[in-house]
Amino acid sequence: MEPEVSIEGSAMIQVAVVPLEEGSKKGGNLRLFPPADRPTLEFHLNTMMQEIAASLLMEFEKWVLQAESSGTILKTPLDSQASLSSEEVIKAKKRRLGRAQKTIGDYCLLAGSPVDANAHYSTALELSRLTGDYFWYAGALEGSVCALLIDRMGQKDSALEEEVRYRYNSVIVNYKKSQDNAQRVSPLTFELEATLKLARFLCRRELAKEVVELLTTAADGAKSLIDASDRLILYIEIARLYGSLGYHRKAAFFSRQVAQLYLQQENRLAAISAMQVLAMTTKAYHVQSRSSISDHSLHSNGIVSNHADSGKANHQSAVSLFESQWSTLQMVVLREILLSAVRAGDPLTAWSAAARLLRSYYPLITPAGQNGLANALSNSADRLPPGTRCADPALPFVRLHSFPLHPTQIDIIKRSSAREDWWAGAAPSGPFIYTPFSKGESNNTKKHELIWIVGEPVEVLVELANPCGFDLRVDSIYLSVHSGNFDAFPVSVSLLPNSSKVITLSGIPTSVGPVSIPGCIVHCFGVITEHLFKEVDNLLLGASQGLVLSDPFRCCGSPKLKNVSVPNISVVPPLPLLVSHVVGGDGAIILYEGEIRDVWIRLANAGTVPIEQAHISLSGKNQDSVISYSSETLKSCLPLRPGAEVTFPVTLRAWQVGLVDADAGAGKTVSGNNMRHSKDGSSPSLLIHYAGPMQTSEETPTNGSTLPPGRRLVVPLQICVLQGLSFVKAQLLSMEFPAHVGESLPKLDDVNNKSIDEHVNSETKMDRLVKIDPFRGSWGLRFLELELSNPTDVVFEINVSVKLENSSSENNHFSDQGATEYVYPKTRIDRDCSARVLVPLEHFKLPVLDDSFFMKDTQLDGNGGRNASFSEKNTKAELNACIKNLISRIKVRWQSGRNSSGELNIKEAIQAALQTSVMDILLPDPLTFGFRLVRDGSESTTADPDKESASAASKGSVIAHEMTAMEVLVRNNTKDMLKMSLNITCRDVAGENCVDGTKATVLWTGVLSDIAMEIPPLQQIRHSFCLHFLVPGEYTLLAAAVIDDANDILRARAKTTSASEPIFCRGPPYHVRVLGTA
Repeated sequence: MEPEVSIEGSAMIQVAVVPLEEGSKKGGNLRLFPPADRPTLEFHLNTMMQEIAASLLMEFEKWVLQAESSGTILKTPLDSQASLSSEEVIKAKKRRLGRAQKTIGDYCLLAGSPVDANAHYSTALELSRLTGDYFWYAGALEGSVCALLIDRMGQKDSALEEEVRYRYNSVIVNYKKSQDNAQRVSPLTFELEATLKLARFLCRRELAKEVVELLTTAADGAKSLIDASDRLILYIEIARLYGSLGYHRKAAFFSRQVAQLYLQQENRLAAISAMQVLAMTTKAYHVQSRSSISDHSLHSNGIVSNHADSGKANHQSAVSLFESQWSTLQMVVLREILLSAVRAGDPLTAWSAAARLLRSYYPLITPAGQNGLANALSNSADRLPPGTRCADPALPFVRLHSFPLHPTQIDIIKRSSAREDWWAGAAPSGPFIYTPFSKGESNNTKKHELIWIVGEPVEVLVELANPCGFDLRVDSIYLSVHSGNFDAFPVSVSLLPNSSKVITLSGIPTSVGPVSIPGCIVHCFGVITEHLFKEVDNLLLGASQGLVLSDPFRCCGSPKLKNVSVPNISVVPPLPLLVSHVVGGDGAIILYEGEIRDVWIRLANAGTVPIEQAHISLSGKNQDSVISYSSETLKSCLPLRPGAEVTFPVTLRAWQVGLVDADAGAGKTVSGNNMRHSKDGSSPSLLIHYAGPMQTSEETPTNGSTLPPGRRLVVPLQICVLQGLSFVKAQLLSMEFPAHVGESLPKLDDVNNKSIDEHVNSETKMDRLVKIDPFRGSWGLRFLELELSNPTDVVFEINVSVKLENSSSENNHFSDQGATEYVYPKTRIDRDCSARVLVPLEHFKLPVLDDSFFMKDTQLDGNGGRNASFSEKNTKAELNACIKNLISRIKVRWQSGRNSSGELNIKEAIQAALQTSVMDILLPDPLTFGFRLVRDGSESTTADPDKESASAASKGSVIAHEMTAMEVLVRNNTKDMLKMSLNITCRDVAGENCVDGTKATVLWTGVLSDIAMEIPPLQQIRHSFCLHFLVPGEYTLLAAAVIDDANDILRARAKTTSASEPIFCRGPPYHVRVLGTA
């Protein structure tokens, strides 16, 4: 309350430096101060001012005393202006002295003399009380309070506070009493001012209740004020006091009352004042502009949240969102700001208010209202210069969708100089080969890392939403990067009403360092704004918790998206960049089953750094379909300079389409034919790990932890395997040629005879397939018949080759076929046709029939039977080796057109065919029967079996009408003693029995039927007899036996179903040529 005196504004300074017009009085009126510092000058000036004030007060008091003697009446506008009666004149003269004393006291306060002022105020109080002048009494009492406070300046205790409260309450009461008098001017303004002064004096948190009561009384009294300016001043002071108490909402309410009074004036200056006052209320209503929010308030109000903890909102954020629910009041405040800004001619503020109103409260605004706000935005933008930026975004809503992989499927892999094979076990560092990122992690407090390369374009997917009822045109949108090492590319987009769209934003990193992407820069409605991802994430979080009005993306039909956090992005120096192409086209490589083809891969270095390290490996399914790839070709071209290319072959062999793939491809048509093809994702891929120099030109020598990263290029071999030739059926066929009876029998060693001349011709090779079976005594030939179907639209030629010698390498496709294989004529299979291919098989059997073939691997006898004997293991191994050897000798190749060729996988077909006939093919008969001639009662002991076989026809001839001695040899091929009953039969060319009956043409001596024999294991016995042929011609000898007490092995070999069923063994037929006599 003490008046402030400043040196700069002092009149005495002006007197000291400006000469007076009257030169004669210059010396008398000048006051010069000695040189000193500022505080000393202020002290001298204050002293001089007090002296001036004292002299003025003395002169004023003299004038008052002189006026008292003249009886002058002191009137004020508050007094009645009517003519006074004689008594009222006398009373008015008495009031004059009290009012004069009060005025003198006011001047004493102005002069800085509270003691003198208090003395004059005491006199005025006494005179006013005696004359009933309540208004001046209240004024004098108010002045005494001021004098008391000035006198005790710097002292504040409860007694002083109570004294001031008491006196000001008396002031307020007396101001109210003065209103009862018939005066033309109401003293209400003085009462309200006194109330505000008391409230200002008591304004602190401890006395908030009492202060609020005073301010409420003052607000109620404002309704009785006629002058709008008085109400304006009153509301300003009330709002200021509420703000000092911390009651921001009440302060905002009365500030809005001030703004409404300003808006009633309808002029630009008043509109500017209203706009400024309303701007101070936005914080209390939570509709403040982003430009007025500091970083600290962003964090404290929960606007900035941690993406890692996006599933939980802290308490402060939840409270802030909840308090923003008084939407109607907020909309009114923003509408008032918009109106005042338009009247004030501030287009930027108007644009900001319309943007906040449209963005935050679009669900509560009708479509017509939304269009009106859009027009307001456009109109405000027209009055702004191009390129104007605003801190408050409007539409659209922008949220982060994902960080997709680069189209070339490049992975960044960290490498270390401590390991040469840094690519071993390397995993992709990027997202989503997901997503950007992995799902289901229990600890997601640590952000993911993403590596970008200088000079290489990157992409980020964002989703835009327009929840309003008008078409939205976004002139440009691009990524917002504050780090300065990223060039973003703007794009334009249009959004239909109530629609959303996912767009791709791209850019190029320009320098090494971290990159931060808080949001997007949007140019829409003529103004550039920044849309932060975090604000939208908090908005969506509030919508999910029911704390905000609506989810703009859900109302546009967008599916719920998992919150995607912005990873820690770092930019590394330029790296080499490999680009792959398949020579002939990057489309699918169509192969038929078993087809072998060379595919050429071309690699080009599209980067700016040479490639110094490279390694090729395989990945994915069906890796065995890649026969070879020339990694040496790539390594020989290192270092691969920027722009250089290298081409290397990859040899592929199509795999067999499985049953699952066949079901998946059923019903699909290729050129009108139903065909099977392999599933997607079943093709292998080439993994090429490569890296540049160990040290860049801009860096110091690197150590093991700071090496530039390497890369991994995935080259998918998009193989589409179509079904080629399909197997319909496979079966075994056999042909027997009866042997002629001669003087010798085939020897058992012929089956294992491998002494073949190295320079055999093709006829000799074929003869090996048609030879005598020493276990049956007949000539035989076996075929594997493969029935093949061609469901394709091309023609196939089948080429069958059989290896006549054992080959150590089953899968050797490059051996000398002319020396080891016999090639049969080609078989042509037209489209949609079938054909049968005969594959000749060599005739071979196991030497002994025992129980090892029928023994199960899981059969246990409890007496050490877990381990088979050594001989049994050898027998089973020999059996498996025989089957494998048989399959490995046969190759079925096909060719279609000029360049398409392959090999059929017939292993399964042969195994299926052998399943039902394996015992007939590989296992010998229990008994072997053979006939031979006995010349002069002695056995032939010819040592040359080839000569015997060559002259069999001549030596086996029999002369009619002569008694011919013969013998039958029966061999036991088992390891058990066999008891049997042997029978011998002779038939003619008509198949009739020519030994028995009345029309017998052959006479005989000896026993031919029911011959009881016992044959030791692996031994043979002879039975002799004689035949006398009466008629020349061709005859056939047959031997058969019934085995008594057959064991389980024989019954399994004979495939009997009953234990009492007899075991019957029949030998092959033997031809006898009977010549007539001359």
